[in-house]
Amino acid sequence: MSIETTKLELMKLLLNTQKESVLEKIKDIFQKESSQDWWEEMNEEQHQDIELGLKEAENGQVKSHQDVMKSFDEWK
Repeated sequence: MSIETTKLELMKLLLNTQKESVLEKIKDIFQKESSQDWWEEMNEEQHQDIELGLKEAENGQVKSHQDVMKSFDEWK
């Protein structure tokens, strides 16, 4: 299905709905899409944690998914 077809189908659904809650949800989606970057919504501590994680990954200080899952075996 092309993007234009999808848009037309969505417009039909939008025009035919009488549910205000549906319209509000759609409006919220578009407002969130046009809002600031998610990075800007985070606080300084979250920025630092992400930057630390990226540095650790660059330095090879990572664990494989398999190794992490092994550590959770103790809790089963």
